[in-house]
Amino acid sequence: MTPPTSRTWARRGHTPVIRVRGRSQRRFSIAALACYKQGERSRLVFRPKRHVDHKRGGRRSFTWTDYRDLLTAAHQQLGAPFVLVWDSLNVHLDARLRAFIHARDWITAYQLPPYAPDLNPVEGIWALVRRAGQNNTAFTDPDHLMHILRRTLRELQYRSETIDGCLAATGLTLTTSRRQAQ
Repeated sequence: MTPPTSRTWARRGHTPVIRVRGRSQRRFSIAALACYKQGERSRLVFRPKRHVDHKRGGRRSFTWTDYRDLLTAAHQQLGAPFVLVWDSLNVHLDARLRAFIHARDWITAYQLPPYAPDLNPVEGIWALVRRAGQNNTAFTDPDHLMHILRRTLRELQYRSETIDGCLAATGLTLTTSRRQAQ
């Protein structure tokens, strides 16, 4: 979430550019699952994580236990077995995580090809989060950034048609009709 180069006014013919100091510290990671259950609205299950000790050699990304907890939370929210389709991130290929998945009869897992962001509906979610959460925002501190990220993701959770659109962008479609909210 490195801030973009900002632009402001300048003399005619000269595009003004303001340099933003600092580099990405990778203090935050967010994992999300776009969930589709037959006959119900689409859901977004996400977990943000702040990496406090990243400068002292601490881990800068999710561990396999974080993904394990995310899958367990998704199973509890959906209340049914599910099919997991995810990319080839090195943590997704961890032997301990694969053993956890194979030991559970409520998860069926498939790997996407090594580099296939156009097949992953969550990539569409990240594009929406970047557009909605960062436009015209100067973050005052890391807590402000986390607040904006959580708010943006919570807003997307209640827009099942947007999540469905991210699935449709992959070339897949939902074959069942959704129940209308009463």
